Amino acid sequence: MSDFTVLRPRLIAFSIAQACLLLSSAHAQSNDKSLPEVTITGNKTGEAKSERSKVTGFIDAPLLDTPYSVNAITLGQIQDLRIRQTTDATRFDASVNDAYNAVGYAEQFSIRGFALDNSSSYRKDGFAIPGDASIPLENKERIEILKGIAGFQAGFATPGGIINYVTKRPTSSPLRSATFEVSERGTLYGTADISDNSSDKRFGFRINAAGERMRSYVKGADGDRQFASIAFDWHITPQALLQIDADYQHKSQLSVPGFQLFNGTDLPRGVAADLMLNAQPWAKPVDTRNSNLGLRFEYQINTDWRATLAANKHEFKRDDYTAFPYGCGAANLYPGYCANGDYDVYDYQSVNESKSLWGTQAILNGKFATGSVNHELAAGLSSSQRRDYFGDYVYDYAGSSNLFKPVNVPPSANRTGPAFLRRTDKEWSAFVQDIISLQDNLKLHLGLRHLHIARTQFDNPGYDQSKLLATTALVYKPVQQVSVYGSFSQGLEHGGIAPFGTINASKMLNPAKSTQFEFGIKADVQRDLSLSAAIFRIKKPLEFTNTSNVYVSSGEALHTGLELSAQGKVTNQLHLGASVTALDAKQQDSGISSIDGKRVMNVPRLKSSVYTDYAVAEVKGLNLNATWQYASSKAFSPDNSVIVPGYHVVNLGARYITQLGNTATTLRFNIDNALDKFYWRDVTQSLGGYLFPGAPRTYKVSAQFDF
Repeated sequence: MSDFTVLRPRLIAFSIAQACLLLSSAHAQSNDKSLPEVTITGNKTGEAKSERSKVTGFIDAPLLDTPYSVNAITLGQIQDLRIRQTTDATRFDASVNDAYNAVGYAEQFSIRGFALDNSSSYRKDGFAIPGDASIPLENKERIEILKGIAGFQAGFATPGGIINYVTKRPTSSPLRSATFEVSERGTLYGTADISDNSSDKRFGFRINAAGERMRSYVKGADGDRQFASIAFDWHITPQALLQIDADYQHKSQLSVPGFQLFNGTDLPRGVAADLMLNAQPWAKPVDTRNSNLGLRFEYQINTDWRATLAANKHEFKRDDYTAFPYGCGAANLYPGYCANGDYDVYDYQSVNESKSLWGTQAILNGKFATGSVNHELAAGLSSSQRRDYFGDYVYDYAGSSNLFKPVNVPPSANRTGPAFLRRTDKEWSAFVQDIISLQDNLKLHLGLRHLHIARTQFDNPGYDQSKLLATTALVYKPVQQVSVYGSFSQGLEHGGIAPFGTINASKMLNPAKSTQFEFGIKADVQRDLSLSAAIFRIKKPLEFTNTSNVYVSSGEALHTGLELSAQGKVTNQLHLGASVTALDAKQQDSGISSIDGKRVMNVPRLKSSVYTDYAVAEVKGLNLNATWQYASSKAFSPDNSVIVPGYHVVNLGARYITQLGNTATTLRFNIDNALDKFYWRDVTQSLGGYLFPGAPRTYKVSAQFDF
């Protein structure tokens, strides 16, 4: 690696700091006035009465009044807890789990026990974006997690829910902020956030940029990342608003494979969380480049009616290389490692993969009355097109190594075939949402979406189908601060693709329809404290590899659960974020006695996360925080013959707000996994079944400067 490659993230961070300082100086000179005192506070997560979101539908409404379970992770939370990627954020919601979430690769999750779909479950301002690379957070104002079926809101999506990333917009007053961070093993990170407006406040911009030298807790999983974004708001007239945003990210990092069972039956023993199984001399980083271009035009027709046109274009490219561990040829174990730690090494290559997504949406929002009944209406059209390009990959046996005594093996001489169009999805929808006020304290929510999908795939029949998805709910407010709701929802997801090694490998199954019943209660018990509880049952067709080694859809997955949440300010000094999920996820009616009635893999029966932030009265500006996370045992194998133990993880942190000259400064110190516990955080059956350990104790120190 060249010296320039090593120094590039540092140079970017240094350049960001210089730009921020110059802009700050110029702004101060032009205004010729002293800076006001700046107070920075950490915002809470959860369903506060002041929070509003369209992730629940197409009508902007307080989350308290919606019949859905939503967790909104705010910018303040992202900053104070040093949330640098979605993986860091999801640990504060007990309904979210890892699902083949490998370091250095795509972040992948499950919600309510259902693995999310990389092609449809991740959204940027409501538009689908691929989850095939870490989604940058530097230009994100909020992360919204909608739990449960989102067929009406999103069209095609797995029944667990969706994760929506809300883009930062220009601020009403000038913003100059820079953050620098150092973490254990030498990771260096710098970012800047700059916003300003024209003198007449009609035009505003916001720029975010970041550079990072990554030194993962896994030894050798090094890399670098660069990111830049810009957003514009133009108030053309008092009624017309035009918004444009664009971002670009490049990331290159060696990916980290997981472990398989010893002897095909036993959990790996004597291994360390920082052990790297992709350490062959010929292994290369996974190199990803992704970009977004967003456009939104909003016109206020009159007091009651508003029209919106929006579009988003996403481009993704990846070169994928891995020295991939799988099986033990000496013992004829596929999957599984030998009892002594031997494993087979495969040279995997897939070069010039790319995905292109184009989405559009037109919505008309309004209010009207029919007699004494008031309506809030949203009606619209949406379309999307996705095109996937990739070549024939290389997956060649290269030799054998050992977990405890690694061996270098020769790479394959073969190379990836030329990339060409392999898969196309074309989707369009017509939808309508109506919130009907039956009484002052009783509202009926109705939603209907007509969805048409045409999927084609190289050397595969594909499908062309239309579906109708409905949602309905009642929301009753016995008092202003409490809402009780019951809802029914339908969802639709793409059929799975038969995995490598099955008789029908690469064949697509038909789309699968799911249903959900949910009952819940939400309450703002005081000004800044919200409580919520929800019980739900979700049912969807079960997909699995049968005893004939054919990937099929048969039987059903039935997930029944309870979610509890407390979010907000308990006292003037103490903030609390608590989330608990109890989930019974089982497989049934598959016709295979060994899996019917058994637990779904990688889903704990009980998971909890408790976060506290305490302002120390004796030391002005000092806050201490702590997080405790618990997950019960999880099934690793479909027949539940292998159960992985549960775990507890404790994280500690502190921040100190002070003033350095005219610069508001926030110093933060965090210790993740403070007790340095070894645990299996992810035990997926994907790609033959792998176990991923959690990170060991890790330190982070950062400084944020607001000029």
